[in-house]
Amino acid sequence: MNVILFDEQENRKNLLPFTFTRPVADIRVGILTIKQKWDTWLNTTCSYSTEDYLSGKFNTVHENNSLYINAGVCPDETLIKTLTAILPGQKFMHQDKLIAYCGSPENIAGSEQIEYTRALVIINNVWDIFQKNGEALIADFELLTKNKISQPLSKTVTVIGNANLIFLEEGAIAEACILNTTSGPIYLGEDSEVMEGSAIRGPFALGEHSAVKLNSKIYGPTTVGPHSKVGGEINNSVIFGFTNKAHDGFLGNSVLGEWCNLGADTNNSNLKNNYGNVKLFNYNQNKSIDTGLQFCGLIMGDYSKSGINTMFNTGTVVGVAANIYGGGFPPTHIPSFSWGGENGFEIYKQEKLFETSEKVFQRRGLTFDEKEKDILNSVFKLTADHRK
Repeated sequence: MNVILFDEQENRKNLLPFTFTRPVADIRVGILTIKQKWDTWLNTTCSYSTEDYLSGKFNTVHENNSLYINAGVCPDETLIKTLTAILPGQKFMHQDKLIAYCGSPENIAGSEQIEYTRALVIINNVWDIFQKNGEALIADFELLTKNKISQPLSKTVTVIGNANLIFLEEGAIAEACILNTTSGPIYLGEDSEVMEGSAIRGPFALGEHSAVKLNSKIYGPTTVGPHSKVGGEINNSVIFGFTNKAHDGFLGNSVLGEWCNLGADTNNSNLKNNYGNVKLFNYNQNKSIDTGLQFCGLIMGDYSKSGINTMFNTGTVVGVAANIYGGGFPPTHIPSFSWGGENGFEIYKQEKLFETSEKVFQRRGLTFDEKEKDILNSVFKLTADHRK
């Protein structure tokens, strides 16, 4: 069956700034992106139904009686069994949320409605990405390692807990480090490396071609996506991929998009001094809203960067392609394409961003192409009011 992962509009807006540059299904939570989960479970290649300006990179494959799945929903065995039996003209609802239908978008209203009552992992808000990362990571670990044998673990590694919960893909290296699986599994992707002196508590996932640098301290549930470098101290955070937090500094209860870079000794606060709930800027409501969380740190969109010694306050949201530097705490909402810090911002011109991005992509053997430029030009226009 042809499977399309559709962006539900309110959900997509609540997941900005990450969904400025990707469909909801391209969000990473656990080891895999949501699309990769569905592809693996269904043994197929799903396509996307998303914003027009993203469709050049994230395409839709149209066929009659396709299976449309809400892109914020993470699959599990029970849901897979249910959806593979869906018939044309049926739709599944979960707590008033449309999670799937078979047919065409024009016929949703007249579809037979079926309530799905089992528990689901649904990514509704940006903080869900780190809040639900542990559950998603454990599920992905079981999915990816089932009936597979791990590469051998070096005798220089100290293991605390069950060594069977450590899995090394081909080419993964870990030497003279401490791996603790007491709270969850540890997954090291292809050609990844954990350097000497590092201490890691699961659940933890390190993507392919990524590295944990010397003497790092990582508390799960934490995910570091592919082609990334991390160091210092990290707690319950998700890094999508192609992003570096390579130096000392604290990152906690946070999410970083792709192509970000945190300068040396960048730190974020994840707890208010009065221990109250953290408020976070919400693009859908254009104001800060109560997350209901006591711990919530930095939310940073794609292509954004911080200079050395940057300090981010509790519940800071950074848009796409922002460059933050200087002393003191910058605002807790930094609009996309902003360049500056505590003392004010100017507009980060697209031409300068493109020039830098071309160099960054080249370092990883990739091409910063017209599709990427078109998306960023669209985001620049969409976020103009935020910079006023």
